[in-house]
Amino acid sequence: MEITLTSPLDMHLHVRDGEMLQLVAPLSARDFAAAVIMPNLVPPVADEQALRAYAERIQTALCGAHFAPLMTLFFRNYSEAELRAAQNIPGFFGVKLYPAGVTTNSDDGVRSLQAVEPTLRCMEILGIPLLVHGESHGFVMDREAQFLPMYRHLAEQFPKLSICMEHITTAAAVRLLDEYENLCATITLHHLELTLDDVLGGALKPHLFCKPVAKRAEDREALLQAALSGHPRVMFGSDSAPHPIHKKECSGCAAGVFSAPVALPGLARLFAEHHATDHLQAFVSDNACRRYGLTPPAKKVVLRDTPMQVPTHYRSFGQSVVPLYAGEEFPWSVCAVQE
Repeated sequence: MEITLTSPLDMHLHVRDGEMLQLVAPLSARDFAAAVIMPNLVPPVADEQALRAYAERIQTALCGAHFAPLMTLFFRNYSEAELRAAQNIPGFFGVKLYPAGVTTNSDDGVRSLQAVEPTLRCMEILGIPLLVHGESHGFVMDREAQFLPMYRHLAEQFPKLSICMEHITTAAAVRLLDEYENLCATITLHHLELTLDDVLGGALKPHLFCKPVAKRAEDREALLQAALSGHPRVMFGSDSAPHPIHKKECSGCAAGVFSAPVALPGLARLFAEHHATDHLQAFVSDNACRRYGLTPPAKKVVLRDTPMQVPTHYRSFGQSVVPLYAGEEFPWSVCAVQE
């Protein structure tokens, strides 16, 4: 069996910085035409100068690859002039809101939505998308559900603001998606495949630990139905989040699943198993292009049900990181990329 995808997009990607950037960015650029790059570095990408500099470092790491990084700013109170300046930067995409302290490198995030409403109003006027890590500080399994009223508030207060619920993990979030036209969502491969039982039901698997955490079987089923059915406001975002092995296999394990090198084969297997390959193109590209008016670089990626051996780790530039499906003989692979 063979599947050809046109200009696949990753609408939520971490490429980090420094040596890790040099290792992981080319792995995404190999299979994807473009990706929305997260800004939660240390310090965060929170002004025009930092945004331009980070974009330049990414381009250097890509070594001329046929791939477009879509850049985001870390949310803070921005003036209209600052947002307009960002819009003039080639590849600028949107602004990412992290509640303070909810995930990796988010300590400088938002502490009060009311305090940032002037920036949200300005984004609405300028047509700049808002991307949200939607979790509270409550009990870990309830954090997304507890944040859903915030999404309702944002959707109602700013009806012309395009709001993306990032990496949703619950059936309740899928239901909310259908209440407001200005809401859309990204879904990761690992949340389509895993429940919390896969992470810690037996021996703890640190390389599957992420935030938001994988949830219950009924939540995974709701995510699958949304993705497999071709829901028009659901998009693929890997949330591929690499960490060095020593930060995963330790006490105080870092949160993040590194899925970039195997994302498309993983999705191909999943959609093929559910006889839904006709909807894979929409999930990995068409929905996002229509939603945001994107015209990504032309790229055709051909996937085939030919097995590949997933490396136990990727190592280069002094960094070593373990991918999803590490060490497995995986039943699907990328067999050709045409640019």
